[in-house]
Amino acid sequence: MPPSKPRRSPRPQERQRDPDRTRRLILDAASAEFAAHGYAGARIGAIAARAGVNQQLISYYFDGKEGLYRAISERWRERETELVAPGTPLPEQIRRYALEALRNPDAVRLMAWSGLEYAGPETDPDHGPRSKRLQGSIDEVRALQAAGRLPAEVDPACLTIMLMAAAMAPTTLPHVIEGVSGMDPSSAEFIEHYADQLVIVARLLGLESADSAAPSRQG
Repeated sequence: MPPSKPRRSPRPQERQRDPDRTRRLILDAASAEFAAHGYAGARIGAIAARAGVNQQLISYYFDGKEGLYRAISERWRERETELVAPGTPLPEQIRRYALEALRNPDAVRLMAWSGLEYAGPETDPDHGPRSKRLQGSIDEVRALQAAGRLPAEVDPACLTIMLMAAAMAPTTLPHVIEGVSGMDPSSAEFIEHYADQLVIVARLLGLESADSAAPSRQG
């Protein structure tokens, strides 16, 4: 990624009276712009226009495009904390991630874009934090193996990747979904049905501890 430009303070008349609101407007606009065009294709000017702010404010608050991307990644980490509390069974985690295509579509599209643009760890601002987060899921799969609920030949890392890809399918494979199901892949009807189907498959695979309750309908 190109180096960030030096931070430049906006003129007094350009400063907003409510910096938290301004930051939120910029982050919302950036999420939509990155989701639509990816990191490489997103333009700071377009983000400023979406947010209705002066472009200099983006540099002032986020130190440029990469800082803005990192802030969006941090926002997603906060969302994940709300989405899957510790102790949430894996099948329910998968269902909730699948429902993000309905509730938080920009975040799912941004994840898809980050994969398409990936050219090594140095090009991925969220590489380290994401890998750390996913390690928790891998450890859960290993624990299920240790409990005898999954065959030893299953690779926990590969299974985690498969589950993640499956949860993202409404965003990454809409053309396939419409072709084989005849349903609108972005509709609540399909996404909710698909999320419930993922739970069924995950439970059949043995991805739920023996003392776990049935999947919640609240995520």
